[in-house]
Order: sequence, then C-alpha cells, then structure tokens
Amino acid sequence: MTPAARLAAAIELLGGIESDRRPADAVANEFFRNRRFIGGADRRDVSVMVWAVLRERMRLGWWLTHYGAEQTPRLIIAVASLLRGNSLGKVEALFANGRYAAGALSEAEKTLLERMAGHTLEHPNMPEHVKLEIPDFVLPLLRAKFGNGLEAELAAMSTQAPLDLRVNLLKGSRADAIAALRREGVAAVPTPFSPWGLRIEARQSVTAGAAFREGLIEIQDEGSQLVAMVVDAQPGQRVADYCAGAAGKTLAIAMTMENKGHIFACDVSTPRLDAAIKRLRRAGVHNAERHLLEPGDKWAKRQAGSFDRVLIDAPCTGTGTWRRNPDGRLRLRPIDLAEIAPKQAMILDTAQKLLRIGGRLVYATCSILDEENEAQMSGFLQRHPGFRRVDIAGSLPAALHGPALSLTPLRHNTDGFFAACLERVA
Repeated sequence: MTPAARLAAAIELLGGIESDRRPADAVANEFFRNRRFIGGADRRDVSVMVWAVLRERMRLGWWLTHYGAEQTPRLIIAVASLLRGNSLGKVEALFANGRYAAGALSEAEKTLLERMAGHTLEHPNMPEHVKLEIPDFVLPLLRAKFGNGLEAELAAMSTQAPLDLRVNLLKGSRADAIAALRREGVAAVPTPFSPWGLRIEARQSVTAGAAFREGLIEIQDEGSQLVAMVVDAQPGQRVADYCAGAAGKTLAIAMTMENKGHIFACDVSTPRLDAAIKRLRRAGVHNAERHLLEPGDKWAKRQAGSFDRVLIDAPCTGTGTWRRNPDGRLRLRPIDLAEIAPKQAMILDTAQKLLRIGGRLVYATCSILDEENEAQMSGFLQRHPGFRRVDIAGSLPAALHGPALSLTPLRHNTDGFFAACLERVA
C-alpha cells in the first residue's frame, strides 16, 4: 500500500472505532478480516497509526474543541500529524487525491491546520486529566495511589506494549520455544520475572508459525502469567478458574499442574468458553473441564468445600490494560466503577464457598484502582472472618514477594495487575 492508502485505511478504521461500542481491538480485527487484501506489514502500519491517535485522543479532542472544529477521523489524524511536528506541507501531501487515497484536504481543513501550525500536543490551558489522558473522575483516585509518581506511571501507560508469550511446558522448554521462533525469523528473549515468559519487542505476528499452531507458545502478558504463579496450583489438586473467559489462565494453571488433577474453567459466557476449546486442544491440556455459570445453577452448591485453589480473575475497569487498549480510557465512566465494585464483591462471596479448609483463593484484576483491589480484600475479610491474608510469595521471584502482587507498566513493564491470596482457616 502507498502511504496515502495506509492513511485512508487508518481514517476508516478510526471512524469505525469511534462509532462502535466494542473495544478497539475487536473493531480492528473485524476491519482487517473483511479486508484480506491488506497485507501483514500494512496492517501493522495502519494499527500503529490508529493506536498512536487513541493514546493522544483526549488532547487531540481538546485542540479541535479549542478551535471549534468538528472531531472527524480525518481531522483527528491530520491534527495528530501536525502537532507531532510534521509540516503543513507534509500533512497536505499525505491527504492526496487518487485511487485508494483519503482525498485532498478541503479549504476549511487547511485553514484550521494553518491556525494550529507551530503548536505542539501540549497546551498550558489543558485540564490536568486531559494532559494525562485519563477520565476526570479517575484522576483523584490515581493521585491518591501514586502521589508524585502519577505522571511517570501514566507516561509508561502511554507507551506501546511489547508482545509477551508464555511457553507451554507441556510441549517443550523455553529454550525450545526460543529456537522455534528463531527459525520463524522472530527474536524472543526471556521475560524478567516469569520463568515461562518470552518477550518480542517489535510488533510481529506469531500466530501463523509452527510454534503457536503446535501449542508450544501462547500469547499472554507476563503480568497475567504471574497471576497464574500466585495460584501456585500443584499436580493432583482441584482448581476452579471462576472467571475463566477464553481460558488463558486456565492453560497456564493446567501446565503448572502437569495435566494432573482437575481444573474447572467457569464463566457466564458461552461464546468465551467455546473459544477455549481450540486453545485447550492446541495446548495439549487434558485435565480441564468447562462449566457455564447460569442463573439457578446448582454446580457451586454441589462442589462446595471441595477445591484446593480458586482463582477469581474478576471483571474490572481494565485500567491496567490502557497501554494495550487506550480506547478504554475514553469509554470509562463513573457508573462503570460504581457498578463493577458490587459485582466483584458478589463474585467473591459466591466463589469462596468452593474452598476446603486450608484451600486458597486468589483474587486478581487487571486494574490499578485500589477501589477494585485492596478495598475489595478489606471488605471480604470483614464479611468472612474464616479467611486470612497470605503473602503471595509462592513460586514468585523474591523481587515480587509481599502482601499482594501489584504490577504496573512503569515498574515491571507488564500490564497493570493486582493479585492477593486468601486462605480459608475455618
């Protein structure tokens, strides 16, 4: 594709994301699936262009509002290019006429860009939450958590995340995976904390290669791998992954169990559990069973007190994933947090019944908000005095030992994750 054609595709994709309520990655996957003619390299270039805009979307919107301009995908991308330091002439050259191109800038668009020329993305009159690219109601919550380190934390949240992989030890070693990826032209290095993790810095596709197809590797952020390590499931145990989704952590836990024992992947969504079937088969997992949680379901009552481990990877605001999903910042509303906190508490209260005395519950989120993390642990312990907190040492590296796992992109180069461990003692 020509630069003009890639720009046109980026404008179209951004327009789709802005008009769709689904997450940006879901919109992008469908966009490219319907345009098979766009090759892999061009897909990466278009995605990079759009995701860069999403990371700056609040500031770009402020500028367009400041000048009274309509926030069209064309103008958003044009203004982004200009404010990053490109000349007006270079921006105009990208907006060319011709087949597959975005079309030339209108006189009104040119006039707007001329008025904005010479500015940068920042402006002293911007509200603080706009400068930091976060919803206004989240600012005091994160300020209370990070204090003077907030700006640095959010700057790291605005960088491009690496591609992390988990080596499936049921199929081979980390050395085997590195060698297999090297044969595919992919350079991978060990992650610093997870003994199963590999990291690829450049944006590359691995799903078409033999290492992925044969189940030797899975795509999984190192932080998510560390949550599975906190569970510390052993061969022969009974484990429930209570909010399993498409079973990413189920796969990792089954691996630590060496395919021995029994793990239930539970979720309220049939499509998510159906998506797990192919992943479980590819990974060679034989000790996992899926279970759909439905209203009136008697499964939890029948299984009460019989599990050694229960993982609750709770639904949350996803603030820890903003590095990968910058559109999440634009969608998050106060009511989302207000509604999710009681839901998390309800899930905790229900799932804890599965544990035997001596069994451990691991509560995890991909959120960096204390309201979804430590506040939930405090509330749970008040409601359930038969539990106690346990340090999350387990099999984690010493650098991560402590009362809870609390990961951020700045400090650990992972997504933002929280995990705490509770033991039933009565």
